[in-house]
Order: sequence, then structure tokens, then C-alpha cells
Amino acid sequence: MAGLGWLTPRRRSATARSVLAGEAAAEAARKTTVAEDEAALLTGTSDEAPEEPAFPVAGDDRAAAFFDLDNTVMQGAAIFHFGRGLYKRKFFERRELTRFAWQQAWFRLAGVEDPEHMQDARDSALSIVKGHRVSELMSIGEEIYDEYMADRIWPGTRALAQAHLDAGQRVWLVTAAPVETATIIARRLGLTGALGTVAESVDGVYTGRLVGEPLHGPAKAEAVRALAAAEDLDLDRCAAYSDSHNDIPMLSLVGHPYAINPDTKLRKHARARDWRLRDYRTGRKAAKVGIPAAAGVGALAGGTAAALALHRRRR
Repeated sequence: MAGLGWLTPRRRSATARSVLAGEAAAEAARKTTVAEDEAALLTGTSDEAPEEPAFPVAGDDRAAAFFDLDNTVMQGAAIFHFGRGLYKRKFFERRELTRFAWQQAWFRLAGVEDPEHMQDARDSALSIVKGHRVSELMSIGEEIYDEYMADRIWPGTRALAQAHLDAGQRVWLVTAAPVETATIIARRLGLTGALGTVAESVDGVYTGRLVGEPLHGPAKAEAVRALAAAEDLDLDRCAAYSDSHNDIPMLSLVGHPYAINPDTKLRKHARARDWRLRDYRTGRKAAKVGIPAAAGVGALAGGTAAALALHRRRR
């Protein structure tokens, strides 16, 4: 990864930067997963995979599931909840909190990702964490999850993810949220790992820049493609879940796409292509028969990713 480096938007096209962001996210995810597996073996805490629901196909180790985070797994946007937690810890002033609050309110009301709002939030977050240590933000992120995120996980989506885990399949978050935040959420939910936006650090300190671009839209598809190649996954046997039309490239990449809490454009696109739909915001039943039965029961009974380590660039 060190060879990829950080390139400014002026030096590479948007498509090239999407590929760079996706590759960075995939490589970081694989490194973290390997490290955590090794740690589990050393401490004797590794659990055997649970046995077999009828769906998804049990024991298919070339199948995996990819879940968008914001408004798919969790109500609202992770980066806004993270900003709220940082404000509580006096990382920035009240005027910044007001902007975060407005963006979060808009996101929840609209139910869609506005690129301008999301970019503004990411720029704010990068400026806030610049100069702080990665380890510091990871520790704070654990606290913020408990304070602001844990109660916002959609039980229905969590049940869908668990159905894949129970089948012995790997499950990844794929999100534009910071890799550290995505990693924490994935670990707390018992998922395999997460692909997320990778911020640059040097000697464990944030530089205030990104590796490539935010893991959004086409970059998510590139990250999933890169991870699938590295992990020997068959994308035709994989599933992907999202609420946003921005994730159509990722959803189109797999053999089993699902629209979860879909925005208007994604709902229309999914219906036209006979994709499976489920909306947990209103209690409406799936618009297409075939959502995993175990997930549907779990939602009623319970009624939830570029794991990601930060790319480190050494001088």
C-alpha cells in the first residue's frame, strides 16, 4: 500500500481515485481481519461458526455479504454521530456542532445521501482529527459507539447479517464512514470486518488527508471487487445491501442485491430489476417475496464496513 501513496484530485481522474480508494480499503480490511484472527488464536477466544440456517447457503465459503452502513444498518449517518461525540470531548467549537446537527437532521428527514453535505462533513472531520493519534481516536470511537450508535442499529438489517454469519459466510460493512468508525461498528456487531474511507496517517498521526477519495458510489464497488479477488469470493454468489441509489454500482456487482430502506431512485431501480426490498422504517413488508425467512423472524423477535485498519504511510 505504501507504493500507492496519497494523490491529490488534480493528479488523477475521479475514476482512478475511486480505484485507489477501493484498493486501499480492501487491503486495509484484509490486514485487520488477519491480525484479529491471529489475536483470537493466541488468546483462545476464537468461536466456531454457528450451524446452518437454510438460507443463505450454509458452508459456501466463496459467498459473502456486503452491507452499506448509513440508513441501512444504522439510522442516520455514522460520521455525524461521531462528530457529536467529539464535540462532547471538546475537539471543536459549538458552531461546528451546529453544522453537524443540521446535516444529521437533514439526512434523517431526507433519508438520502447528499454528496455536498457528506463531503462537508468529511472535510470537517478531517480538519478536526488532524494531528491526533490514530490510537486516541479508536479509543474514543469505542465510547461514542456506546453513547450514540448502539441504539440506532436496525434490528431487521442486523438479522439479515446474522443469517449470513450463521451460514458460515463472511459479512463486511462497506461505507463512506471513516475506517476506524466502521471497524468498531463491525466488531461490535460480530461481523467479519469493514471497508471504509481510509485517512492518511504518518507514524500513527493523522495528516488531514485521505488515501484516494471517500469510499462512496463507484469506489465502494471497486473496494468490493478488490476484496473479492483477494479473498477468492464468487461475486455471483455474494449478496449486497443498501438504502441508496449511490450504491447501485455495488449492488449490481453481486448476484443477490437487496434494497433496504431504499430511497426513491433505488426503489424504482430495484423494482425494475426485480431486486428484493425491505423497509424497516415503516414496518412495511418486503415488496418482493424471498427475503430470508430467518431474517424476517429475527427482525420481529429482535424488534441491527475500503474490518478496516487505517492505512499507514511510513516516511
